[in-house]
Amino acid sequence: MEYIITFIEGIASFISPCVLPVIPIYISYFGIKSKSIKKSLLNSIGFVSGFSIIFILMGVFASTLGKFIHRYSNYMNIIFGLFLIIIGLNYIGLIFIKFLNKSKGIKQENKDFNFITSVLFGIIFSLSWTPCVGAFLSSALILASTTGSVIKGTILLLLYSLGLAVPFVVTTLFLEKLKKTFDFIKKHYNIINKISGSILFIFGLWKLIEGILGFF
Repeated sequence: MEYIITFIEGIASFISPCVLPVIPIYISYFGIKSKSIKKSLLNSIGFVSGFSIIFILMGVFASTLGKFIHRYSNYMNIIFGLFLIIIGLNYIGLIFIKFLNKSKGIKQENKDFNFITSVLFGIIFSLSWTPCVGAFLSSALILASTTGSVIKGTILLLLYSLGLAVPFVVTTLFLEKLKKTFDFIKKHYNIINKISGSILFIFGLWKLIEGILGFF
């Protein structure tokens, strides 16, 4: 269950309020400026590798810390559950939390990317957009911290990264065919937000109940 939820959170991050505005710029870098689909794909893989490295390292750190607090897993589940419930309510629209709805821009530059510069761009993306995708990323990191296992924590953040990476790579490969899809996402953004929020709310409620029942 945790693995599936974490993967979905990665996909949900792709259509978050902060990442969507980046997509046209991403397309201009990797979908239009590259002269061949092979180079576009290579640059795209470099980009997703860059942000995956950072997110996985965060997972390793969180799960390492979790080994020391594993004995307090019931408390962590309750805190984690409440955290997700609040985030879920924010995305559903029942409450408003300013920093979760903050949007950032990115500077466009005329630059011909290769694999190495694409990796660096991915790293910069992960560092600058962490507060923006923080809702889903934080839930993945908190979940990793409650596992008590570095390996499991690493796998969780790997799956989160894959969830975020797959849409970027697919966008590069099927750029023309997906233009209508992005228009659909923008048009139905409120509904998508509510669905994402509902998933987080339900998962948060599950972890909260799990934590409470752990004391009995």
